[in-house]
Amino acid sequence: QVQLVESGGGLVQAGGSLRLSCAASGSIFSINDMGWYRQAPGKQRELVARISSGGSTYYADSVKGRFTISRDNAKNTVYLQMNSLKPEDTAVYYCKMTMRGYMYWGQGTQVTVSS
Repeated sequence: QVQLVESGGGLVQAGGSLRLSCAASGSIFSINDMGWYRQAPGKQRELVARISSGGSTYYADSVKGRFTISRDNAKNTVYLQMNSLKPEDTAVYYCKMTMRGYMYWGQGTQVTVSS
């Protein structure tokens, strides 16, 4: 069993910052990709950022230059530093990790950006 637990969401004013964390526990073995997705009301879940086991990163155009993804392999944790937040960043944010070909999702954490 693998569990992903997210933290760090909340309410912030436009222009503010938040840092999300997602820690994996349980039967952990060689985590490959780690990523953050988000889903706003009435919209499909979308990829926000991803980081490979080698440290290569990908960002959605909408967050480039504002968000930074990082990982701590010793702690089985992925982070998302979100700066210059905009109201359109409001969504439930989910982390995802891939291990041995299986995908694991966190339960989601709400991020609300007020204008």
